[in-house]
Amino acid sequence: MTQAVPYGTGRRKTSTARVFLRPGTGNITVNSKPLDEFFGRKTAQMIVRQPLELTDMTAKFDVAVTVIGGGTTGQAGAIRHGITRALMEYDETLRPSLRRAGFVTRDAREVERKKVGLRKARRAVQFSKR
Repeated sequence: MTQAVPYGTGRRKTSTARVFLRPGTGNITVNSKPLDEFFGRKTAQMIVRQPLELTDMTAKFDVAVTVIGGGTTGQAGAIRHGITRALMEYDETLRPSLRRAGFVTRDAREVERKKVGLRKARRAVQFSKR
C-alpha cells in the first residue's frame, strides 16, 4: 500500500502553489529548480522556509513545489501558504503554532482595479483651480 504524501495548495495575489512533502533531508525544489536558483532574493527564500523553521521540520522533509502566476513576492507567499497547509495535513497539532505566526490565514490582499476617469486605482488627474 502506498503512503499518502502530505499535500497543500497555497495562494497569494495571482500566484498558486502546489506543495508536496516527502521524507528527506530538507531539499526544496521549485518548478524543478533548487530554491536558491529559483528565488534570487534572500527575503523570498526566507519567506518560503518560515513554516518549516517554526515547526523544526527543516531537515525532515524534501519539499517539491509547482508554482504558477504572479511575481516573486506572490509566489513566495503562495509557497509558504502551501507548505503550511501540507504541514497541517501531516500533523494537525502544528496548527496552533502556525496560526499564531499568521501562516494559516490566506493573505486576501489583491491589486485594486483601475477606475474609469482616474489615472490609477485611486490616483486622480491633478486638479487645477484656475
